[in-house]
Amino acid sequence: MPITHTYPGVYLEEIPGGPQAITGVTTSITVFVGSARKGPVAVSLSVFNFGDYDRSFGGLWETSTMCFPVYDFFNNGGQQAVIVRVHNGAQPASFHVPTDNPSQVLHLEAANPGSFGNNVRVVIHRNNADQSLFTLIAEEIDPTTQHVVLGETFTNVCFTPGHSRFLSTVLEQESTLVRVDGQLTLPNVSPKDGTTLPTPNSGSDGDVLTEAQILEGLTALDQCDLFNLLCIPPYRADGNVDKTVLDSAANYCEMRRAFLIIDSPSTWTDVAKVEAGFASDIGTRSKNAALYFPRIRKPNPLKNSQVETFAACGAIAGIFANTDLTRGVWKAPGGIDAVINGVADLSVVLNDSQVGELNALGINCLRSFPELGTVIWGAQTLQGTDNSASEWNYIQIRRSFIFIEESIDSGTQWAVFEPNDEPLWAQIRLIVGAFLDQLFRQGAFQGVTPSEAYFVKCDSDTTTQNDIDQGIVNIIVGFAPLKPAEFVVINLQQIAGQSQS
Repeated sequence: MPITHTYPGVYLEEIPGGPQAITGVTTSITVFVGSARKGPVAVSLSVFNFGDYDRSFGGLWETSTMCFPVYDFFNNGGQQAVIVRVHNGAQPASFHVPTDNPSQVLHLEAANPGSFGNNVRVVIHRNNADQSLFTLIAEEIDPTTQHVVLGETFTNVCFTPGHSRFLSTVLEQESTLVRVDGQLTLPNVSPKDGTTLPTPNSGSDGDVLTEAQILEGLTALDQCDLFNLLCIPPYRADGNVDKTVLDSAANYCEMRRAFLIIDSPSTWTDVAKVEAGFASDIGTRSKNAALYFPRIRKPNPLKNSQVETFAACGAIAGIFANTDLTRGVWKAPGGIDAVINGVADLSVVLNDSQVGELNALGINCLRSFPELGTVIWGAQTLQGTDNSASEWNYIQIRRSFIFIEESIDSGTQWAVFEPNDEPLWAQIRLIVGAFLDQLFRQGAFQGVTPSEAYFVKCDSDTTTQNDIDQGIVNIIVGFAPLKPAEFVVINLQQIAGQSQS
């Protein structure tokens, strides 16, 4: 703000430094959509390790195909996952707490649907000094050991609406285990001391998920500001994902600037079945999606470590995240550095010629090498077929573009409603150019000089007077992406020995 000069002397004025530099957005926030033992339904909730997932969603659960990919994600370098729990007709457990008035009962229910609520108990302790107040304790019990898994205590709660410790409000805002079932209308009674167990088998997990619930989960992602990767673990009884869901998920990823990781169908048990079913089993050919074959086999801790087949999407997403962190999003998430942890073997063993056949279809293979372990041996999008002329045939090129697009979009919001003239254009060129130059120095582009690697145009050539009249400023950005050394050719020549003179 300009200073009013009212007296002779020296005036100091702080001048803003102009727009802040563009900061690269996160590239590896991974969404998982599926069933879980407990937790909020149809909302997106971030977890930062598997312990968070265990507390919020119940950890490993044999009925769920989502929990194992989430575990694999964190076990392979993942940093942040967004969980969207869905269910098909699950019901919450009910609790009927007696009160001083035999004709009135406090009706509670588990905070979320699922049979986990059948292992919750509610304990009431009345306040002797004030009969209108009481303490409510909710505890989740391990059915095997009978130990308390999670306990919550709420002191000095009451039935009086408008009170700062009104039970309905307190449980709604603070409890992850119980809620008041319906409208609370017991202002003149007190609950009886003691322990209340859920009504027998009142909580249920519902039926197997269908396409409708997964699509509902995708809709719930509208409330998520930013995510980068999407995994939909197999949810059908046959261990697969509906083709229409893959189409919808890929379209949603294109709209949200995210990337879809697709598991191969369970019916693909050899290369012949892959080639025969590729066109019919996988509908989408999105530039924002990649398909991986085969599935992984690893010990199942819920079955005495018996080796079973699991979806690989979570482990692959973890490799994506780890590669982004250590090398950058412009590095292909594959090769000898892309070793998948915790894998015993693969559901199908591939040789070089088979990998070549699948590579031509745009299918990324997982391979096991004795000296390395199980690695990702491909980095193509679903547009990366031999007969495709797409510019988006490599994963890291597509994801680099998404990263740059999202970062510039986020970092130029300050320009909205600024005067649309050369000073604004110069500032845009400055901050976008500085951002791209930083990426160039980190090795994100081809070229030995900045002019060979990228360009930024924002001036009267890109923004005409007609654009200005409509409130539009046009920025043109170009860059030379790095392509992977997918086929390394080494020419050998034998030199005949010559006698020394």
